[in-house]
Amino acid sequence: VSVDDHVVEPPDLFDPHLSLQWKSRAPRVTRIADGSEVWVFEKQPIPNIGLNAVIGRRPEEYGVEPTAYDQMRPGCWNVHERIRDMNANGVLASMCFPSFPSFCGALFARQPDKQLARVMLQAYNDWHIDTWCGSHPGRFIPLALPPLWDPKLLADEVRRVARKGCFAVSFSENPEKVAPGLPSLHSEHWDPFWQACCDEGTVVAIHIGSAS
Repeated sequence: VSVDDHVVEPPDLFDPHLSLQWKSRAPRVTRIADGSEVWVFEKQPIPNIGLNAVIGRRPEEYGVEPTAYDQMRPGCWNVHERIRDMNANGVLASMCFPSFPSFCGALFARQPDKQLARVMLQAYNDWHIDTWCGSHPGRFIPLALPPLWDPKLLADEVRRVARKGCFAVSFSENPEKVAPGLPSLHSEHWDPFWQACCDEGTVVAIHIGSAS
């Protein structure tokens, strides 16, 4: 069982999980002039981090490439191919950290329009739980992203995803560095979050580097 895997999000991630009202503002994959593919959110380009997708390459080739889906092993972003790879590799279950939103959802925490941020973060969590993990029950450990900008909303999201069967949430080792105005990890500000995790039996997962 691996608890430090990664997923390269597929280009159609948001489509099934947003109402028509929000689809036009969702992050989208765009091919740029050099042939690379990047996510774009509110006109901000977010390059793919190819080091999450170097499977099949020699270690001396590891770097920030590949930067396009057709350069990656399909199991990096296609859940059915991921299961084939897990079977071949003897992996029973996997917990997958996100790629383009950052490990703890910093992309959404830094978004000025907090209603938009909440809608997109919840759509991401719904995709991860229902589509990625839900496609092959028992083979993945669902891991939710946190709405870091509001401790009450954060607690509510822990409880919402718990009702969907998700009992792990990604957090930051140093939230002060994730977005302006966030307090120390040791502040009482976060108490509603800790309480929700205690109430739901939710595990807090922290990936090194989540504080950028």
